[in-house]
Parts: sequence; structure tokens; C-alpha cells
Amino acid sequence: MRCGRRSRGRPVRRAEAVLIAVLATSLASCSLAPPETLPPSPAAPAYKELGPWQPIAATPPEAGKWWTLFADPILNDLEARIEAANPDLAAAVARYDQARAALRETGAQALPSVDVGADADRSRISAGRPFGSGKAATDSDLRVGASLAYEIDLFGRVRNSIRASAADTRASAQDLAAVRLGLQAVLADNYVRMRGLDARITLLKQTVEAFQRAYDLTDTRHAGGIASGIDVSRASSILSSAKAELSSVAADRAALEHAVAILVDESPSSFSLAVAEMPLAPPVIPVGVPSDLLQRRPDVVAAAERIAAANARIGVARAAQYPSFTLGGSGGFEAGDSGIFSAPNAFWALGPLSAALSLFDGGARRARVKISRAQYDEAASSYRSTVLTAFREVEDDLARARYLVTQEADQQAATTAAERTRDLALIRYRDGAADYLEVVTAQTAALDAQRSLLDVRTSRLQVAVATVQAVGGVY
Repeated sequence: MRCGRRSRGRPVRRAEAVLIAVLATSLASCSLAPPETLPPSPAAPAYKELGPWQPIAATPPEAGKWWTLFADPILNDLEARIEAANPDLAAAVARYDQARAALRETGAQALPSVDVGADADRSRISAGRPFGSGKAATDSDLRVGASLAYEIDLFGRVRNSIRASAADTRASAQDLAAVRLGLQAVLADNYVRMRGLDARITLLKQTVEAFQRAYDLTDTRHAGGIASGIDVSRASSILSSAKAELSSVAADRAALEHAVAILVDESPSSFSLAVAEMPLAPPVIPVGVPSDLLQRRPDVVAAAERIAAANARIGVARAAQYPSFTLGGSGGFEAGDSGIFSAPNAFWALGPLSAALSLFDGGARRARVKISRAQYDEAASSYRSTVLTAFREVEDDLARARYLVTQEADQQAATTAAERTRDLALIRYRDGAADYLEVVTAQTAALDAQRSLLDVRTSRLQVAVATVQAVGGVY
């Protein structure tokens, strides 16, 4: 029976027409997944704590290399080593590779599965068999062929499974970006804290030298009968306290150095960074506007992709309530001798075209649809929570950065006044106008003020690092 003709004039067989119709139906099939939408995000036109102006970095960093804003070559080198050496990042890359492989596995469902095989057997028929000819016979059977099975995705089960897996893969890629950014930020935070302790070590060494000179002066005055033994004891006490603090700060600094070593996959026993001071003026971080956060912060983008995956899985669960259609086929060559690969020995079959539908499952399929919808609601709620948390973190860091500027200015004024008081107290003591208690009090106050000033400057650097992480990196 002829159903039509091709352009070259060969008649189209019924089986070919059925196959074409089935494939066309599959391509035009529907999807039972709801339309993809994201929950509304409370994105303001600008960050409240930033004020009406938008800071711009003087020298934009290379793409993704936000740490170059700190202009520290040692930090640049350490950050570059994270990508190649950190074991936590390597584990995140492995998880992303798993997600990509899972996507390829799911995507294979959209293609026909083809199996090939070959059989060969030789048998002898008995001459004494019932109703036989009284003669023995030996036969050979050679069979080479292939079989095909293809699920007709009429209701979108396969396509929605692929969409869900693709969204999971994109979410995994964002998880990898979040791990990478988090490790970079932890390294930078540890580094600036270590450099803050380096500045304190420098301060304490200078303080110990000054206290030593003050002690020597007091001891000389005591030997001459001018100062009392109490003054010597006070000078010795404050000197020893400064030395003890120097040892404590050195221990804290060593712990941070060890943490940096682990982040770059080195043994703390073979890793060391010399004590040095980095510029304690933090860089200006370009934060953009709140709407930018929804596209460039990895955890927010990952949460959005998980909504897409949950949405597609609703379609997968709903498709299970409808029949599934499978098309089969086979073909090959069969013969009893070695001349198997010839046209007369060919065979083929198209079919069966099967349909299957579960009539009763105790409500399991309806339950799976409800589960998938609940998972979608959970993903949507998690997305909104992630967005709100992201906005809060940025606003927190901007507020801290703004108030730390004022705090540093006030602390600088306090430090200058305390240092002037210390110097005047020492002059008064040398002139015999005051006892050594006034000197000790002034020296302690000056050291406290200087220490607080260094802490504020280190905090400003830490807030700059935290701001970069909060906005999803600087690009």
C-alpha cells in the first residue's frame, strides 16, 4: 500500500510512515511542568548604607581577581595557588563533574538505545528421531543484528528530566563558584589579620624598647637615690607585660600563618611568611546595585537554578500519570553458511509500538506530584531567604565600613592625644615633677590607644574582604 512518494520517486512504506508520524508526534509533544517563574525579590534601587553615591575602584581588577585591589604581591601569589592546590576546591570541582556526568546520563534518555549482538550455533539432528527421514542432519545458524528501543516523550517526562538535571548542573557550577569565592575570602581574611598582627608586633617591639629605656632611666635614678624602689618595680612590671603580650601576639600570628598554609595545600612545617606590613588603607569595593546581586552572587543564582529543577520535576511527576509509549525495532542478517552479509539474508522488524499505563497504584503517583510541588515550594522559600540574607550581609558590611571610617578618625585623635600625654608624663618624671605612677598610667593608655587603632585598621581590611564575598566577587 502506497501512502505517498518521496522526491526521488520511491514509494513510502507503511512502516516508514508510522515511524515518521511517531517521531513527529514526539517532537510536538507537550510538557506538564508549570511555567518557570521566580519568587519576587525585594531588591531596592540602591543600598541604604551606601548613601546616594556609588564608589568606583580606582583600578578595576582583572576578571575574578578581586584581591588585586589590595595591591599586595604576596597575597596575589597566595590566591593564585588556591586554584591549583586547595583540596576543598578540588572536592567541589569533583562534585561539579559528577553533576555534569549525571546530566549526560539523563540526556541519553532522549535518544534511542541501540544494542548489537551476534549468535552462532551448530546442531546435529538425530537420524532416529520420530517422524524423521531416517537420516542425520547437521545445521548451522549465524545471526548478526541490532535492536532499537525509543521512548516517545509524548508528555515531556524525558525532556523535563533533562531540564531538571541541567538546572542541577548549573546550580552545582554556582556551588563551585561559591566554594572558590569563599576560600579566596577566607585566605584574604586570614592574611590581612596576620598582617594586622605583624603591625602589632612592630608596635610592641618599639614599645618594649621604649619601656626598656624608661626602666633603665628609673633604675639609674634609683641607684642615685632619686627614685624609689616602687618606681623600679612599676617600670619592670610594665616592661614585662609588654614582652608577654609580644609573645602572645607572635603565637596568634603563627596560628594564622598555619591556616594560610593549609589553604594553599602546604604543610605548616614547611611554610613561612616573613613579618611585614601591608598598606592598612582598604581598597574601595565597587558593589553595584542590589539587582546585580541576583545575577552574580553564586548562592543566589544556585537557589534560582534549584527552583527551575524543582519546577521541571513537577512535570516529571505529572507525566507519570499518563501512558508511556515505547517504539522498538530490530534488523540484521541471518544465514546458515558463511555468506551471511547479503541482501537475501537480511531481516528487519519495526515494532512493537507499546503503551503502558498503571491503572491503580494506591495513590503513589498523586503523592509524588504533591511531593514535587512541596519541594518546589521549599526551593522557592529557600531562594527568598537566600536573597534576603544576601541583601542583609551587603548592608551590614557597608554600614560597618562607613562607621569604621569615623571610628578610625576618632581613634587616631585619641592615639595622638595619648602619645602626647605619655611623652609629657615622662618629661615631668625626669624633671621630678611627677612620680612614676603617672608615667606608667600614660604609657599604658598610649599602648591601648595604639593597639585599638591597629585593630580598627585591620577591621576595615576585613570588612573590605567580607564585602567582596557578600556581593559575589568583583568583576
